[in-house]
Amino acid sequence: MALRIEGARGGDALADYYDDLETRDPILREAALFDRLPDILRRASAAPAYAERLKGIDPASITSREALASLPVLRKGELSTLQKAALPFGGFIAEAPGSFGRLFTSPGPIFEAEPTASDPWRAARGLYAAGFRRGDIVLNTFSYHLTPGGFIMDSGARALGCAVIPAGPGNTEQQFELIEAYRPAAYCGTPDFLKILIDTAATNGRDVSSIRRALVSGAAFPKSLQETIAQHGIEAYQAYATADLGFIAYETSAREGLVVNEDIIVEIVRPGTGDPVAEGDVGEIVVTTLDPRHPFIRLALGDLTAALPGQSPCGRTNMRIRGWMGRADQATKVKGMFVRPEQVAEIGRRHPELGRLRLVVLREHETDAMTLLAECPLGSDDLTAAVTATLQAVTKLKGMVTLVAPGTLPNDGKVIADERNYG
Repeated sequence: MALRIEGARGGDALADYYDDLETRDPILREAALFDRLPDILRRASAAPAYAERLKGIDPASITSREALASLPVLRKGELSTLQKAALPFGGFIAEAPGSFGRLFTSPGPIFEAEPTASDPWRAARGLYAAGFRRGDIVLNTFSYHLTPGGFIMDSGARALGCAVIPAGPGNTEQQFELIEAYRPAAYCGTPDFLKILIDTAATNGRDVSSIRRALVSGAAFPKSLQETIAQHGIEAYQAYATADLGFIAYETSAREGLVVNEDIIVEIVRPGTGDPVAEGDVGEIVVTTLDPRHPFIRLALGDLTAALPGQSPCGRTNMRIRGWMGRADQATKVKGMFVRPEQVAEIGRRHPELGRLRLVVLREHETDAMTLLAECPLGSDDLTAAVTATLQAVTKLKGMVTLVAPGTLPNDGKVIADERNYG
């Protein structure tokens, strides 16, 4: 049985879990999420943009993953344009901006609102898994200026009962003064900046030895960098978070993928579509949040990942993902015209006998050329000709089609491979 943390806020420093939600039966978790979803959809429909997108849909009928997959995907890449057309939130939030706690902007620009709850970005659970505990002092080097990054970590750490140094990024000399004065046990920020602090401290004779735990995000954390930081006695864990959704998944002591956060629904879909992929296949991350004031319904983040089979050895029972595996937005120009993953997906829809697809773009004889590789158990000249015609009809460009055996194409989520070399 999972250990209950006092007030679900990390009261016992020896407890393994933030609360008993993390170890509940996956069937019960799934039932609880989808019991809540119809009410969230009704509340979302109070906002004009969602009312239009969900028109004709009975919220009471959306009680399973299969039903959820029938709803339209909202692409994060579209948000900036949609918001410009209906400032500030594109008509996706029913409440007035003044009813929220803080208001932010991220590159795009994309405007974000922070709810007034004590842990509005659901960060405390991931910080707890990284070893943050009540009474810890946390050096938070994410930015507090205009974007929500600093506040995501700050609110989660303070919800756990930690004291936070709102350091922000850069200015290493002043960072050292803060570290030596307050002796923080924990660090939040990018892994790159943590290494800068470690290296600069060694060069200049500064003391950062108090830092023993870290929650890093916002940049790649390759194995070589993980090992370097570990050699300095710092246990660093990764989190996958975004400025609009907060914590989506976080690493645990098992070090086997990232565990999906509670109170959200994560799907992995074929890039360019809203169609869920089979477990283990790489696809685009789509998230539905259950915040009644500020829900996101099937927000496609443009990032690739894959679900890991089974449950984490740490005892948490939620879905696990492999972490960030690249970008799903693989649009490229061929002979001056954009070719997009959605078009490759449309070819697959018109020919359901095909499996995994990959459009390879090359330079041949100083001109662009493209070949569609398509997995198919039983190929034929007639099918090749039909798919070739569909490729031209969908993309408005001529290309070759090569049918290959199932399992030939890599499982990396890539549907457009731009392999042009311009020298």
